[in-house]
Amino acid sequence: MMSALSTPHGRSFDDAPINGRPTPATIAPTATSRHTTRFMVPSPAPRSRRGSWLSLTGGPARVNGRVWAARGWSDRRTRTRMMSLADSGESHAGNPGPSLEGVRAAMARGEYLMAYDEVMAALELRPDDLALQYQAVLALARAGAIDRAGELVRTFGFDRPHATALAPDLAEDLAALAARLAKDRALASVGAERTARARQAAESYEAIYRRMGRPYTCINAATMWLVAGEGDRAKELAFVASDLCARATPSSREDEYWLAATQAEASLIVGDFDAVAEALERAAARSIDELAVRATTRKQLLLVCAAIGVDPSVLDPLSIPTVIQYCGHMIARSGERGRFPAEEEKRVAAEVDAFLDSKRVGFGFGSLGCGADILVAEALVERGAELHVALPFASEEFKAVSVATGGDGWVERFERCLAAATSVTYATEGAYLGDDSLFDYAARLAMGHALIRARFLSTDVEQLAIWDGVVTRNSAGTASDIRTWQARGRTTHVIATAATGPTREPDLAAVREERVLRAILFADIRGFSRLPDSKMSAFLDSVMTPLAATLDRFACDIEFRNTWGDGLYVVMRSATRAAECALALQDTMSDLDLSSAGLPLDLALRIGAHAGPVVPAQDPVRRERNFYGVHVTWTARIEPRTPEGDVYVTDPFAALVALEDEETLSCEYVGHIPTAKGYGTFPMYVLKRRT
Repeated sequence: MMSALSTPHGRSFDDAPINGRPTPATIAPTATSRHTTRFMVPSPAPRSRRGSWLSLTGGPARVNGRVWAARGWSDRRTRTRMMSLADSGESHAGNPGPSLEGVRAAMARGEYLMAYDEVMAALELRPDDLALQYQAVLALARAGAIDRAGELVRTFGFDRPHATALAPDLAEDLAALAARLAKDRALASVGAERTARARQAAESYEAIYRRMGRPYTCINAATMWLVAGEGDRAKELAFVASDLCARATPSSREDEYWLAATQAEASLIVGDFDAVAEALERAAARSIDELAVRATTRKQLLLVCAAIGVDPSVLDPLSIPTVIQYCGHMIARSGERGRFPAEEEKRVAAEVDAFLDSKRVGFGFGSLGCGADILVAEALVERGAELHVALPFASEEFKAVSVATGGDGWVERFERCLAAATSVTYATEGAYLGDDSLFDYAARLAMGHALIRARFLSTDVEQLAIWDGVVTRNSAGTASDIRTWQARGRTTHVIATAATGPTREPDLAAVREERVLRAILFADIRGFSRLPDSKMSAFLDSVMTPLAATLDRFACDIEFRNTWGDGLYVVMRSATRAAECALALQDTMSDLDLSSAGLPLDLALRIGAHAGPVVPAQDPVRRERNFYGVHVTWTARIEPRTPEGDVYVTDPFAALVALEDEETLSCEYVGHIPTAKGYGTFPMYVLKRRT
C-alpha cells in the first residue's frame, strides 16, 4: 500500500473515491489486461516520431467508444483492432477464485460491474472483510448506481463509526463513503434541493474531518459548504486543508501533484489568486503526462469557480489540448478534376499544420479517406496526438471504395495511419452494400466521441473541414458533416479547396435502402419470474399497463414495439427520443404503488439501449414490419447486465446522444461489461438527465 499521502486525501490512487480526484475513467487498462473486449485487442502503439508540446497523450483513450484512460504514456498508448465474433470468448480456466487483488485489478481496468460480481463472490467466503465491503460499494458508485451503493453503505454499517482498529486510509475511506454518495446526489440536483444536499454532504465530510484530521475530508467539506452557500465556513476549512498540505511530506511526484492541486483548491476558495497560480504551476509541472488527472482537478476547480463567480481562465496553467473532429473531400488523382485537386495537397497540408499548432490540438476524431482525412491524420500522428479513426465498414472494402481512388501511395499512407491510430471504430461489421448512409453514421460516431472526450477533459472542441464550400443536399459527405456539427451552434474551421470538377461524393439517389439507423431498447422487470399465476392480472394492470401508456407518449417516434411477459422491445427513430423514452419508463416504474397492488416491492425495471444500422423487413410470422440484424442482438445481450432501476447504453448510443442533446442528457462511462450468453464485452454508459 502507498503512503498515507499517496493522494492529498490519504489513500492509494486505485482505492480513492471520486470526490475531487480521478474519476472512473482515469484508470488505464494495459495491453496485458486479462480481460479483453469483444471488439478490440489492445496493443502498444509506436512512439511519436518527433517531440512536441504534446509528447504524451494522457486522458481517456476511446476504444470503440470505451473511455480507456491512458495516463500519459506516449509509448504505451492503447491501440485497437476489431475482433471477429468468433474471437469474443474468454477462458477463465485456472482462475483461483475471487480475491481483493482481482477486484482491484478489475476496478483499475474500469470494469466496475465485473469487479462488483467478483467482490460479492469473495464476500461469500469472507463476509466480514471490510476492505472487500468497501470495494463493493465503490464499484457500484463508480458504475453510477448511487442508490444501490447507498443501500450497501447502510447494510455494511459504513454510516456508523467502526470500533475495529483500521489503517488510517481505510478508516477514512469507509467513513467518507456516505458523504461521497451525498456529494454525488447534491451535484446531480438543482435549486433548493442541491443546496440542501450539499449541506448534508458538507456536514458529513466535516464530521469525519473533525474526527480524523485528514485533508481529503477537510477540502471536500470546504467545497461542499461553498456549494451550499456557506462561504465563510468554506474558507475556514480551506485554510485548514491548505495548512495540512503545507505540513505534509510528499513521497512521490504523484503526492506532490495532489498536494499542489489541493492547495490550489483551498486558495481558490479563500480568494488568494496568487497562491492559486503558484499552486497550479506546481501541479502543471508534475502532471505533464497526466491529462486525465488534470481533467479531474479542473472539474473540481471549475465547481469552485462557478460557486464564487470567478472566470475559469484562472485555471489556464492546468490547460488541456484541444479536441477536433475532422472531415473533408477525397482527393482527385493527379491530373484529374475534382473537389480537392491533387495539386492543392501541399498547400492544404501546410494549413492543416498551422491550424493544429495554433489550436494546440491533442485529439482528433475522423475517418481515413484519401485526401483530407489522411492529411489530418498524418499531421496528428506526427505531433504525437491521439488519432481516433471511425470507419463506416471493414477496412479492406473501405480501402477499395475511399482510398485507392486517390491514386498511387494513398493505400500505403492509409495503412500507416491505421497502424498508428489510438483507436479504430467500425460503424458496422457488415459489408458496404452500396449504403452510403454508413458514411454519415461513422461521421456522427466520430463527432459524438469528440464531444465526449472534450467534456471528459473539460477542454475545447472544434471541427476542422477541408471543403470547397459547395453546399449539397446529400445526407453524407463533407457538407452534410458540417451541417450536422453546426446544427447546435458548434464551431467549424474551414480550409478551402479550389474545386476543378464535379463532386466525388456519394450519389444517394442510387442507395439501396437495405439498412436504416435506429435506436433500440430492450427491457425487463426483475422479480417477474417469481410471481405466481394469481398475481398475473395485478402485474398486467398495475405494471405493464402504465408502462404501455408511457410508450404511447412516444408513439410518433416508435417504429416497432413488442412484449413477451415482462419484456419490452422497442425500435425508435432517434437516440435522443429513445433516451427520453427509456428514462420516462424508469420514472413510471419508480412511481408505481406496488404495495397497493399486492405485488412484491422489489420488482424493478432494467433497460439496455443501443443504436446502429438495422434491416427493416416484413415479419413472416406476425405479418408486420419488424427490424433485424446483429445490432438488435447486441441490444438484447446488454439488457441482462444492467442494474435494476438504470438505463445502460452502448458507446454508439452515447456518441449519438452527445451529438444530438448534450445539454439535457448525460451518458456516464461505466466500464467494459461482459454481456449475457457469452456474447462478448462492450464499453457501457449509464444514461442520466443533466441538471
